[in-house]
Parts: sequence; C-alpha cells; structure tokens
Amino acid sequence: MPGITPFRRPRYAGRLLTTVLAAGALTFGATAHSAPAPAADSDRARPAAAATSPFTGLPAEPAPVLAVKVDNHRGARPHTGLDRADIVVVEQVEGGLGRLIGLYASDVPDAVGPVRSARDYNVEQLRMFDRPALAYSGAAEGVEEVIRNSPLYALSHDTFPAAYYRDAEGEAPHNLYVRPADVLAEAPGASLSDDIGLRFADEAPEDGVPTTTAGVEYPAFRADFTWSAEEERWLASFDGTPAETADGGRLGGRTVVIQEVEMRPSDVNPATPYIETVGEGSATVLRDGRAYETTWQRPEATSGTAFVRPDGERMRFDRGQVWIVYKEA
Repeated sequence: MPGITPFRRPRYAGRLLTTVLAAGALTFGATAHSAPAPAADSDRARPAAAATSPFTGLPAEPAPVLAVKVDNHRGARPHTGLDRADIVVVEQVEGGLGRLIGLYASDVPDAVGPVRSARDYNVEQLRMFDRPALAYSGAAEGVEEVIRNSPLYALSHDTFPAAYYRDAEGEAPHNLYVRPADVLAEAPGASLSDDIGLRFADEAPEDGVPTTTAGVEYPAFRADFTWSAEEERWLASFDGTPAETADGGRLGGRTVVIQEVEMRPSDVNPATPYIETVGEGSATVLRDGRAYETTWQRPEATSGTAFVRPDGERMRFDRGQVWIVYKEA
C-alpha cells in the first residue's frame, strides 16, 4: 500500500494551545464488491474549510473541545445529550463492559450523561485534540494522578462538583450528569476544534461492500449498527436493544469506524485494558450502506488519525456525527 505523509496537527501562535472490544467479533451482512471508483483526491493533509467542523464536515465555527466519559451500563440508559456530540467513541473497560466518550465542539447541550470514570489511556487518546477539557467522575488509584498531571483540562466530579448534578429519579452511580457550559467555563484555554485527520465528502466511493449491519462484541457488551436508508445513517443498538436518547430519539451516526487496536493491561491499573491509539492497524469504515476496508495511521500522540484506503487515498467520511468503535486486533 502506498505510504502517506504522517498527519500532524498545525500549531498557531497567539493561542493557549501547546499542544472497543476484547477478542471482539466483527460481522457484516454484505454482498459482492461493485465496480471500483476513480481515484480520489490527493492524500495530502488540507486545513478544514472556513466555518466547517473538522469533526463532522458540517458548518460550524471553531469552538472549545470537551470530552465527556459516559456510562453505558444497562442501568445508565437511555443517554442524555449523546445525540448532539460531534464524535462518539465506544471503548472497552474492565470486565469486558462497554463505555462511551462524547466529544463536543459544534453543539454543546445543557447536560450530558450519565457520567462515569476515566482511564489512563484517555490522556494519550485525547491528545489528538491538543488540550481539550475532560469531564468524568473519578478514576482508579494512580490513574487520577496520571490525568491530573497531563496537559488535559481535567475537571472531574471530585474536583469540580459544581458542574455536576444527580438525577433523583435515577439510581447511583448511574445518575450523575454534567453541565458542559460549567466545565468549559473552568477551561478558558481549552483547545479549539481543529483538524484531527478526518476527511469528508458528500459522495461515497462506489467500491465498498454493500452492508446492512455490522457489530462488535466485547465479553460483556455488544454494539451493533444497522443501515437505515430512510434516515441515511447507521442506527446503534447496545446489547441487542435500540440505543435511545432520554427524549426517545435513536442514537446513530452518518459514519461508523470500527478501529482495530491493541489492548494490553494498563501499567497503572492492570485490571483495565490500555487501548493503544498511537500506531497503525486495520479499520472498517461504514457509510452510505457500504463497508470500506482502510488502514488507520497515527504516528504520535499529538498527531491526528488518518484512515487510508488500499490505493493510498484518504477515506472520505459522510458529513455528520461520527462513531469510532474500538475492537481488539
């Protein structure tokens, strides 16, 4: 496969910027390949167009980036505010359970949750956004120190309780919610939304595999995505049940990335997987009812992630919410 020039985030003067699934099975309902499309544009990194979100490809001004660690236990569903995230990440935690991260810049809801704890690998993972704010509810012994000593604006429930509240109708610990505006107010130097390596286009390549469903399974959790031609997006299900918002809407994204990564025991907390997001590996990109095989490349923690097709060209995502699901390689 032709190589590409490693993507690195640009730096700008005058700004306060210094900067899932164990043994998971991936399945598709698919038919044969269609005819290959003409070669795409050059793979050279380009800055995002003016007033366009580098996370969704939709119109949006640059804005501070907030990452929220979201509970995905059965008792934590349905979720609040997750449908308004630019990017949703699905990750594996201890016990083979699944957890989520909502990444916000274009559209910040009044509340997000339920909120749960962070992991040490989140520091390396989130450095591709430079220095975002991170909202979470505590961490294991030793992990909190790693996070607090990192460049992230770490604003947990323990250290900044004024930004959080508990829903009296819910059951602890699955009833903690965060007010994003309050967290961002305490992170005045949080990095603005910027190029993290994603590329977008209105039209999908023609050579993907027609696909109706795709799923990834952890030991104690499963995420499935079903193509809806009517809604023109992939509808999410968790543990065989439609994933919904607190107001009855359905969760899902225009583009879903199933990214194969190495998962090893954390050096700080060996009971928890450390998800390696720096390096390279295989990734399946779902868009417009098709699956595309790509390679992901991220040379260092402060780099973005490039998704590269077999011909060496960058994969173009559909415009809208992106889901990234980690699967053990």
